[in-house]
Amino acid sequence: MRLSNLADYAVVTMSAAARHCGGGRTSAAELAAETGLPVPTVQKLVSMLSKAGLLRSVRGAGGGLQLARPAAAISVADIVEAVEGPIALTACVEGQDCAVDHNCSVKPHWPMINQALRGALAGIPLTQLAQAREMA
Repeated sequence: MRLSNLADYAVVTMSAAARHCGGGRTSAAELAAETGLPVPTVQKLVSMLSKAGLLRSVRGAGGGLQLARPAAAISVADIVEAVEGPIALTACVEGQDCAVDHNCSVKPHWPMINQALRGALAGIPLTQLAQAREMA
């Protein structure tokens, strides 16, 4: 399994945003500079992450971007799902066509596998990722 570039960049962007917790707000341009990602990519991610309720934009003097909830309450699963949608290793679980669907003995087990994967990603809080850079 491999994350898309956009999901990977979302995790990187949210980790950078989490490092601003308690220190005020940031901007898409600042996050782009800190992460080395292109500004348009970060702007697109900010929009997606805001729609998912992970980032919040504050207008006015002293405005900018901030986490919509504490970093400890945001997981890698939340971030990946904000960009990719529900975590699923196979398309058949989401109702998409499969050539062997009519004769598949594994299909009933995919929800359990997908839940285990989501659970693993849900167990990694954003706080852990934000600290990793400082410790390295």
